[in-house]
Amino acid sequence: MHDDLAAYALDPRAVRRSFDRAAASFDAAAVLHAEVRENLLQRLQLTALQPRVVLDAGAGTGHASHALIRRYPKALVIALDSSQGMLRAAGRQQPWLRRFARVCAAAERLPIANGSVDLILSNLMLQWCDVEVAFAEFRRVLAPHGLLSFTTLGPDTLRELRTAWEAVDSGTHVNQFIDMHDLGDALVRSGFAAPVLDVERYALTYLDVRKVAADLKATGAHNVMVGRTRGLTGRGKFAAMQAAYEAFRQDERLPATYEVVFGHAWAPGAAAERRRAGDGSAVSLDDIKRQLRARRGS
Repeated sequence: MHDDLAAYALDPRAVRRSFDRAAASFDAAAVLHAEVRENLLQRLQLTALQPRVVLDAGAGTGHASHALIRRYPKALVIALDSSQGMLRAAGRQQPWLRRFARVCAAAERLPIANGSVDLILSNLMLQWCDVEVAFAEFRRVLAPHGLLSFTTLGPDTLRELRTAWEAVDSGTHVNQFIDMHDLGDALVRSGFAAPVLDVERYALTYLDVRKVAADLKATGAHNVMVGRTRGLTGRGKFAAMQAAYEAFRQDERLPATYEVVFGHAWAPGAAAERRRAGDGSAVSLDDIKRQLRARRGS
């Protein structure tokens, strides 16, 4: 891991266990994941890519894989996840006539040949792995002209919960998430061309802190940092955190903020060829935002 990202080290076994346990409860609680997934899929409409092989990295319960099968009917779609439980749930998303492949593996060690994938989609997975290694693996398996399109969580995510815990003790109770600019640097270090990143903020609201905690547990979003606070949290500390969280209450609801980073980048060759051809097919951040606003308004 690059020195700039070492502070975000995660426990991979804890990540896998957390998502295995959450497989049955995930869909009912994954409101944010569903909304972000639809936004990410919409952005694919802005490219003319016609992939032969598509990798859904961090496929979870398979909703994006199902959507990718519909969008690219001639492509082989691979649903990859490190959690066997999630992949079993993804099996229930399989359409009758066209099926996606399911592969249990970590994004940091893809069992996929070099240069064999045309499109990698990854929705809210990268925050649970070593980004530097995952980007290097994505770059390895992408073919020339290949596209990586992803979302991940930024550092403002769960700021209310983090602030509330900081009022109680100095332990690490909430995962730390990587800044958009550091993600861009990591993409460049991994050999990607023309990275474009932007941020959207989402706010979920709850009646009380226990509902926040229940949703995080149901979606597998536990604190899995190497330096996390170990052991059970006592009732007194939880009550103190609960009281501190009340400072954020508005209109009788407690907010939970999520900073979502959207990014896309090309395997080398694609961006260079577009520049040489002068065909104007490169999509800028302003293009993306303008076209998405137009689609939502139609």
